[in-house]
Amino acid sequence: MAVAAASLCLVAGKVTDSVTYGFLPAAARLGLEVTLLTDRPADHAGVFDGEIVACDVTDHREIVAHAGRPQAIFTNSDWLQMPAALAADYFGLPGKDWRAALRTKNKALMRRHLAALDPVFAADADLTGLAGPDTVPYPLVLKPREGVASEDVFLVHDADELAARRAEIRARRSDPLVVEEYLPGQLHTLETLGDGDATRVLGSFRTRISPPPHFVEERLEWAPPPPETGRILDQLGALGVGFGACHTEFVVHEGRARVIEVNYRVIGDHCDFLMADLLGVPLYEQILRVHLGEPLPREVPRPRGCAVAEVVLADRDGRLTEAPEPTEITDGGVRLAYRPQRAKGDDVEITHTNRDYLGTIRAIGPDAAQVAAAVARFRAAHTWTIA
Repeated sequence: MAVAAASLCLVAGKVTDSVTYGFLPAAARLGLEVTLLTDRPADHAGVFDGEIVACDVTDHREIVAHAGRPQAIFTNSDWLQMPAALAADYFGLPGKDWRAALRTKNKALMRRHLAALDPVFAADADLTGLAGPDTVPYPLVLKPREGVASEDVFLVHDADELAARRAEIRARRSDPLVVEEYLPGQLHTLETLGDGDATRVLGSFRTRISPPPHFVEERLEWAPPPPETGRILDQLGALGVGFGACHTEFVVHEGRARVIEVNYRVIGDHCDFLMADLLGVPLYEQILRVHLGEPLPREVPRPRGCAVAEVVLADRDGRLTEAPEPTEITDGGVRLAYRPQRAKGDDVEITHTNRDYLGTIRAIGPDAAQVAAAVARFRAAHTWTIA
């Protein structure tokens, strides 16, 4: 008698390359029967020919009602971690603690929960409940409480600038805003994978961001985790993070590591593909396997060379009329890949966020100098035109 394939309920919002080219092919390689639950079925139908079920994926009750009898429930969406975790818990399946998913998504809750380990000034954007203006440690970072992609994140230096930026953001969106003290230092990421019993550090990127007042990630270079990383692991443990993939952003300044934000999913913007290639592991399969209840593999992956992800940013509003197609080449000893995030013909409006990315150049080579030179040659050989 044939053994039925394990079923995976994959919960998704918008179409992303990580799901389309990472997790869905990995599920196929694992022989899983996939049901894709989404509130955007038409969009996913263009890239996935399997079973797609339309439902309100922001509501865990709807996920439970439409999931069938799954062996695993998984999402790679920032917005959907908590409802997916609650649905997995309903079925008694391995999954993330819904409280940890809530704490990591809600920046006010995260700061409150970490206050004993790392006190950071944080308040609602109206500064209500404070003793007076002298208690506010400008400069501050103003941001949506549950925002993503550096959208509507600003550095503000005084009360007048805060009020102006606050009004500017609220003209576009109504969700809650928070302010936090500005944390100086070198920005890093920490990439981890846990199975509920153990958490493994996969690696770290050193990140270059745009000049203030915006915080757009422009370049990520693979680097050994800094010596202060243990403090970040302590804070992730306090938040309850320890299952599945997690992407944490933090700064190191004068020997002190401090969390900026925690994204309880794998790193995005094509750096997940770069990390998988650099480590030489089936990263997406490993992430899905822990959601199926399997332990982490015994082998600890080691990077094979140096790696960089460098984005091509739009520099003006207009229509993208010329840009390279998806490309994979070898330049000397460097493996280089380019994947567009905007297609020719797309209208582009500058947002000073990660949504300004036209594409990402990924490169892996024997040393940093060769990688940087290959990226520079690729940029020089191609044109991105916004008319």
